[in-house]
Amino acid sequence: MTWIARNLWLIPALPLVASGLTALMSRRRRGWAAALAIGSLGISFLLALCAFAAALGQGGEHGPFREVVNFDWFQFGGQWLQLGWVLDPLTALMVVMVTLVGLLIFIFSVGYMAEDENFTRFFCFLSLFAAAMLGVVIANSLLLFFICWELVGLTSYLLIGFWYHKPSAAAAAKKAFITTRIGDLGLLLGMVWLYAESGTLLFYNGGAGCLEQGALTAMLVKGTAAGMAVSTGIGLLVFLGAVGKSGQVPLHVWLPDAMEGPTPVSALIHAATMVAAGVFLVARVYPLMAVGGGVGQGVPVTTVLTVVTWIGAATALFAASVAVAQNDIKRILAYSTVSQLGYMMMGLGVGGVAVGMFHLITHAFFKALLFLGSGSVIHGCHHEQDVRRMGGLKGFMPVTFVTYAIGMLALAGFPLVFSGFWSKDEILHAAHGWSVSHWPFYMGLAGAFLTAFYMTRQVALVFFGKYRGAEQAGGQGREQGSAGEAAHTHHSSTPSLHHSSFAPHESPSVMTGPLMVLAVFAVALGWFGTPAWPWFEAFLNGHSAEVELGKLFSGGFLGLALLSTLIVFAGLGLGWWLYGRRTRAGAEEPDVMEQARPDLWALLKNKFFVDELYEATVIRGNAWVSRACHLADRWVLGGAVQLIAWLATGVAWVDRVVDEFVINLGFDGGCRGLRESGGFFARLQQGRVQPYLRALGWGVVVLVIVLMVWRD
Repeated sequence: MTWIARNLWLIPALPLVASGLTALMSRRRRGWAAALAIGSLGISFLLALCAFAAALGQGGEHGPFREVVNFDWFQFGGQWLQLGWVLDPLTALMVVMVTLVGLLIFIFSVGYMAEDENFTRFFCFLSLFAAAMLGVVIANSLLLFFICWELVGLTSYLLIGFWYHKPSAAAAAKKAFITTRIGDLGLLLGMVWLYAESGTLLFYNGGAGCLEQGALTAMLVKGTAAGMAVSTGIGLLVFLGAVGKSGQVPLHVWLPDAMEGPTPVSALIHAATMVAAGVFLVARVYPLMAVGGGVGQGVPVTTVLTVVTWIGAATALFAASVAVAQNDIKRILAYSTVSQLGYMMMGLGVGGVAVGMFHLITHAFFKALLFLGSGSVIHGCHHEQDVRRMGGLKGFMPVTFVTYAIGMLALAGFPLVFSGFWSKDEILHAAHGWSVSHWPFYMGLAGAFLTAFYMTRQVALVFFGKYRGAEQAGGQGREQGSAGEAAHTHHSSTPSLHHSSFAPHESPSVMTGPLMVLAVFAVALGWFGTPAWPWFEAFLNGHSAEVELGKLFSGGFLGLALLSTLIVFAGLGLGWWLYGRRTRAGAEEPDVMEQARPDLWALLKNKFFVDELYEATVIRGNAWVSRACHLADRWVLGGAVQLIAWLATGVAWVDRVVDEFVINLGFDGGCRGLRESGGFFARLQQGRVQPYLRALGWGVVVLVIVLMVWRD
């Protein structure tokens, strides 16, 4: 076993220790807090590179490289509960991605949160967040996975609600925590069921793990009352946990509201940590979800994977359509994340682990780039987040503009150059060959068109045209947020904007540096998963990849690539025609689509009224049930308790009367008579001769009298 496999636990342990130490620091130790967070994650990144190097070229005829360390945790009865960690290609890729993207976000946060009074606490939570996600990634036990999974949920609650004095931030944190708990309940039930059926929660354990052939076969042949295999029931429950954590329909509603946290938090949640955890969960337990199905185009087709595919496709199209009508720069990206997570789930369902995970890895880098880029825009525009009040920023923020444009083109899937094209097209190619239905493929194409459209709209409104941020009454600019994004107002006039304190400005190098690094990865990563050199898939499957340029020109790939390219260019072209070629008159001017179709615009802007639907049904129903429970508790259960109390009090009073006036009086009277008679006889038996003689004399006298009377 390699030394890095034995010491893999150090990767999450280092940021965990940093978080603990930072929690003991005072607010003034800002430099120490940042140094501990960045330093610990930097060392974890180096260890992650060692783990990646150990997994390179290690696969063989027996499958992918895998090294496992399991240990006894605690004993109940005669059985030990075990935990452990695993080093395999999936773990190696994820630890590198999480540590690298997280490290860049940590560095960016130093500049973005520089003026926040709770700077130290922020880095404490960031380190804990990274440690929890790394624990999820290395876990070889579903129990350890679940522990770290819940820590991810806790830290997301703390970071989304970091500015807790904002009612919207506090509400968003609660919404995220409660919504994801719904999914986590499914995961918990699936975990308990899995343990009951397999007797272990270890993924791999020398052939005895719950993801190994023996346990999978046993669960496949055993049925449930609903007529499905046990493996299917467990897989669906586990997938419910992924639906909640990765913001899939219908549990997606928490993810856009998570934008209330600081922008680095948004980047961390949407790129490297929380939302990626759900997709990673499906990839990790893929053997459970794929067992027992038929094979179509070389990919398993099971009930669970079919559900995964349809949920992913619906989420991809739904969220992309909503993003079209949003005006908050971060909220547009949030719905974009929901949509791309749908693509990842669809990729896992129709193409397998490599297809879904390749898009997860590429998306992590270009979405981190976009969120940090939006943070740079917000910072440069004095914490303005409404794209209608931006415009013309490419002249003020050239580095941010170039890097953001790279991220936007990667997300849109601009052909050949950017990583998003290769990872998205691999999903579409797999969906086209899915034997169950072609509808996910069509939904994926529609989502690709909308992605290119809404990202072009965003870039056009933010970076092109004229700056509209100082147009409000009297030249006042509006800002939103709190703490680092606190609401305040600046005064400026447009003619002197470049010389005004309110003029947009480029962010400092501590913020633009990570943007440039991420921009490189947004381009370069795509070349590791092309049909000509499918290195990513080969690495995950444990075999070597060969360069075959001819596959780029094969009929199957070339036709779909041209189709997706036309779709992307159509979205880019329509977006530019509506928003780029004309200068927006002012911040308050209605949107072009709003003018053309106000009904459709209202539907999309209000997110298909899903939140309102939940408010009218689930939340109102929950409130009604709560009130009914309250009334039942107060009048039924409370009344029953009160009745019992009254009965008990009545019995107590009867008991007291009987005790005091019957038992006590009778007993006391009897005792008194006995005592008095005893006293009387005691006086007769004094032991003195004189009283005895006196009594004898009186007796003789009485006897004589009686005899005399009787004789007469």
